[in-house]
Amino acid sequence: MDALLPVANVLGRLLSIFSLAYLMPIVAAILYEDGTVAEFIAAMGISLCTGLILYAVTRSNYRELKPRDGFLLVSTVWALMAAIATIPLLLVYDSMSFTDAFFETMSGLTTTGSTIMTDLDHAPPAINLWRHELNWLGGMGIIVLAVAVLPLLGVGGMQLYKAETPGPMKDSKLTARIADTAKALWFVYFLITVVCILLLNWAGLSWLDSICHAFAAMGLGGFSTRDASVGAFDNPVVEFILIVFMIVAAMNFATHYVALRGRDLRAYWQDMEARGVVGLVVSSCFGVALYVWLEGTYEDYPTALRHVSFNLVSMATDCGFASQDFDKWPVFAPLWMLFLSCVTASSGSTGGGIKMIRMLLLAAQARRELVRIVHPQVVNPIVIGGRAVDDRTIQGVIAYMMLYGATLVVFTMALLFSGLDVVTAFTAVVACVNNIGPGLGEVGPAVNYGGLSDVQTWICTLAMMLGRLELASDPAAGDVRAVLVGRDGRVLRSDIAMAFDECTPYPAGENQARESMELSMRWARRAPCWRTAIPRPGWKPPRKKWRCGWRRRLPRRPSTRRSPRLPRDGKPPSG
Repeated sequence: MDALLPVANVLGRLLSIFSLAYLMPIVAAILYEDGTVAEFIAAMGISLCTGLILYAVTRSNYRELKPRDGFLLVSTVWALMAAIATIPLLLVYDSMSFTDAFFETMSGLTTTGSTIMTDLDHAPPAINLWRHELNWLGGMGIIVLAVAVLPLLGVGGMQLYKAETPGPMKDSKLTARIADTAKALWFVYFLITVVCILLLNWAGLSWLDSICHAFAAMGLGGFSTRDASVGAFDNPVVEFILIVFMIVAAMNFATHYVALRGRDLRAYWQDMEARGVVGLVVSSCFGVALYVWLEGTYEDYPTALRHVSFNLVSMATDCGFASQDFDKWPVFAPLWMLFLSCVTASSGSTGGGIKMIRMLLLAAQARRELVRIVHPQVVNPIVIGGRAVDDRTIQGVIAYMMLYGATLVVFTMALLFSGLDVVTAFTAVVACVNNIGPGLGEVGPAVNYGGLSDVQTWICTLAMMLGRLELASDPAAGDVRAVLVGRDGRVLRSDIAMAFDECTPYPAGENQARESMELSMRWARRAPCWRTAIPRPGWKPPRKKWRCGWRRRLPRRPSTRRSPRLPRDGKPPSG
């Protein structure tokens, strides 16, 4: 029980901060006079009081969090915040059960976009804004926001950051200031969202619709203010704008940060995940549009290309918008779209699924095994982003894929046991685990999840949470590249790059201190220099070969001297 008290302390802080999210729907309720001001103020008060009580009761139990504490906190945060977020829905809609409300808010926070609500066209504007704000907050990650706000910069902050970070490379230490990096990424996230809002309003949407759909597009949540989703507007310009920003949101936000900071679009070409996402999505749009047109679904190819492009990009990026009932298309098209939803999103994006980086690693591993069959003695390391990937990372990815497949089978069988048909059960599980939104059959784009029973709804809710948090992934799967900070420390420059260092445990014995020191020295000798100079935009090095500029140079040959022995009393020597 004592181990849970520090987690409860941090949880109280997060709930107190989360209460500020109610300010936006409160302002909307006042402006539109929809009669929901009291409900949102009550929800804000409950969230704030709950957080303060948790913090006050566990104040004396605060400590730095351990790795298992980080994962426990992340899971608890998503569950408790989803429960707190149900209060406005329960107060406004008397007929809505807690099961349905919890499903709706969990779908919003996990950016799934599945809904059980109907008559969204006439819903209070504050309720619609609240649903989409949950999409937006859950997109970048509440825990990442918390790291940027709360003073959790020690071990606990790092563990929280790694626990919420999507992708297989959670242990990368390319940043010494996690909070500063999180703030920078949130700034990029906010900036792109503002641009999307302005463009949607320019295309003809109202300010409320622009804000809501921009939140859903950037968070890849897929909520809409209309029952017919984006198809209710029937606006090609709006669809094109959403296509662009959905693809942007499906890329690693560190890549956007690098491109914006360096004012260089080559960052996208240098990112192999970005190339994979754009290439796979664009080729699929043209190919599936041709297939649908030849099957006679649409009269001409431009119309088929328009509708296929929007719905395919929406499904592939795990957003979940819909402009057509693609469940009525030839069966190959929706199944191919479901497959793309599993692999298209990049690590460090707001999308879910397996992630493109895992597929690239698996493809490289398959190629290496084929080469080993022909050449058993060959040394053929897997290289991603110019760095060799260790076997532990590959093993973590393979283990994740096995657990991912097992999760799909178990949840599908559970839904089949509850009475659903095969198509609905399987596609609903795929949609929930990958955080897509609509599936096929009874949960297709023309309907919603409102027809599910309470048991089926709770199964889908658990699937959404597991898919968003990626609890099956390896938390220590290597340090090849940073998921949220960038692909290469040389690209991000030394303001967020740091040399690898070994953190010595405290208190440490003689052997532990010696091993830690030797490991740090080995890493230091591999570095080209002790520090990396920070070139300004447009700066070019002189013609002569620079090693480290004015920084200290390492010797040409690594030193072979052994690390100094510590005295027997365990205290390090002076100096």
